[in-house]
Amino acid sequence: METLDAIDLNILRILQKDSKKTTKEVAEILNLTASPVYERIKRLEKKGYIKKYVALLDKKRIHRPVTAICMVSLRYHNEGFIEKFEQQISDIKEVQECFHMAGKVDFFLKINLDSLDAYHEFVRLKLSKIENIGVLESYFVLKEMFHTTEFYI
Repeated sequence: METLDAIDLNILRILQKDSKKTTKEVAEILNLTASPVYERIKRLEKKGYIKKYVALLDKKRIHRPVTAICMVSLRYHNEGFIEKFEQQISDIKEVQECFHMAGKVDFFLKINLDSLDAYHEFVRLKLSKIENIGVLESYFVLKEMFHTTEFYI
């Protein structure tokens, strides 16, 4: 993997904080001209350092204030069962994040819903349809201390 220079790293830091910054604005922050900054951003996109640009939504305003963390342990662990679980869970739109874990649980899921009742329905109607779940533990976030999508680079 190629190493990024200080300018590339600064561009990534700036765009992590505000991806709506124009090339011209990024160039002004870095005391550079727009053309080389534009080329660097395109290269960072092409090389996969920048995967996509998104809008981060306020979960309360879109009526998804309840964050549930599900710890899932599978009954069977051979490759076919794991792949099937990964496919089934990726098809459930309420699951925002899914991590295959090492340790006591197999998968860590993050779900945001509008209420505890909605979570109950989610488990009853969607998670329960996945055959290989052995143990499901649910945790609910009481207070989000902070949340960031930025990587320290």
